Amino acid sequence: MTFSRFSTLPRVKLHYLEEGDGDVVVLLHGWPQTSHSWRHVIPKLSGKYRVIAPDLRGLGDSSRPADGYDNGTVASDVIELMDSLGVREFYLVGHDWGGPVAFAATLLARDRVRKLALVDAVLAGDGRSAGSGQGGARWHHLFHRTPHLPEALTAGRESIYLSWFYDEYSERAGAVRPSALAEYVRCYSQPGAMRCGFEYYRSVEVSSAFVRACIERDGKPTLPVLSIAGGAGRGRAGEAEESIGRLVTNLDSYIIPDCGHLVPEEAPEELCELLLPFLSSQSPACGMS
Repeated sequence: MTFSRFSTLPRVKLHYLEEGDGDVVVLLHGWPQTSHSWRHVIPKLSGKYRVIAPDLRGLGDSSRPADGYDNGTVASDVIELMDSLGVREFYLVGHDWGGPVAFAATLLARDRVRKLALVDAVLAGDGRSAGSGQGGARWHHLFHRTPHLPEALTAGRESIYLSWFYDEYSERAGAVRPSALAEYVRCYSQPGAMRCGFEYYRSVEVSSAFVRACIERDGKPTLPVLSIAGGAGRGRAGEAEESIGRLVTNLDSYIIPDCGHLVPEEAPEELCELLLPFLSSQSPACGMS
């Protein structure tokens, strides 16, 4: 059974889903989603692991601070959540924006993150031009970075706006069913929720500077990293592998054919078939350079 819980941290109150026992696997969602995006994945992993899937700061049923949406700050929330639960070491899996947050958490807690899996994600601070990567390559990245306007134009139209992304960026029809759409619209229709989502895009320069500073100081992480991308998503032309490969030293990459960007919802079985052997394989627990 999946339990819905809350943890009050120093700067934010996080809602999270939890199921299973054993070593901890933390699942971090992206935009425009919440922890609900892992609904098909959690039961498949919880037979062997204790799975924890938080709603990131400002999203889902977590609280909505006025600021702090850069990857480093959001990653600190995740680490503080683990502290509050008494968890020392853990595995990280991040999809979309959850990927850069998971990578930032790895930089902050190199001695605690055992392995890192990034799902159809590219990373801030990967050395590419400011107009590429997360926060700049697609039309909505620049739109979301515009102050005040996106939240004004989408107010009361959340269902229309969000549905476009679920349809456009999925390759497999019906990945986000009406019940899931209703849950996402419920969350993103709450006061301030759309603004918080846009703040992730508006904080990309701060996020990139954080990554560059960490790697300049401590070097690239050497822990095992797995990139899983949709063939019609960021796996196209090797986008995910190229971005992540710039920032880590121990990377394996897989592409799921005929799958778009919404991998946890489009292809949960294939995703777990890749995640489970990666998580369970014998390799060094933590990566330091």
